[in-house]
Amino acid sequence: MITTPCILFAGGKSSRMGEDKSLLPFGGYPTLTEFQYNRLKTIFSHVYISAKSRDKFNFDAPFILDPPNADYAPTAGFVSIFRELKEERVIVLSVDTPFVDERVLQALVDADTENLAAVIARTSEGSHPMCGLYHRSLLGEFERMLIEGDHRLGKLLAASNTLYLDFSNDELFANLNHPHEYEEAKVRFNALTK
Repeated sequence: MITTPCILFAGGKSSRMGEDKSLLPFGGYPTLTEFQYNRLKTIFSHVYISAKSRDKFNFDAPFILDPPNADYAPTAGFVSIFRELKEERVIVLSVDTPFVDERVLQALVDADTENLAAVIARTSEGSHPMCGLYHRSLLGEFERMLIEGDHRLGKLLAASNTLYLDFSNDELFANLNHPHEYEEAKVRFNALTK
């Protein structure tokens, strides 16, 4: 079990999907969020869900809600997470990446050192800011970004002491942004679990 808390981000707009992807059925669960939450609970001793509101979710889990009237952006989630939890570091994962596995998450933890601000997964397709480990030392920057409406995580990470951890398998980091990606992911998941 990984003792660093894991935060599942499920508060996005899902504009490219055309409907709320956090509520799409997946892996035998009524929603992708519930699938991810239950999967991550087998890997981490503590899992929280970052969201705008808990009203749309009809299962029990610890939620960390965005500040009121905040934009649809991860920065709002980061501010609430570090204000609510007393942890020095957290692992974050976007709800729409159901194939990121325990080896990836453990590797992020193992690569971390005290002097870093973040450890971020990277593949040949680029870096994956929503699959990474973040330190409390970034809270001040997140608060500033939230106030200024600047939500560019990549820019923050480039300006911080960030370690990019390279992985060779792009498929593990597949995002379900569009309807065809969701359909492909369901087929792939079914094939993997047969």
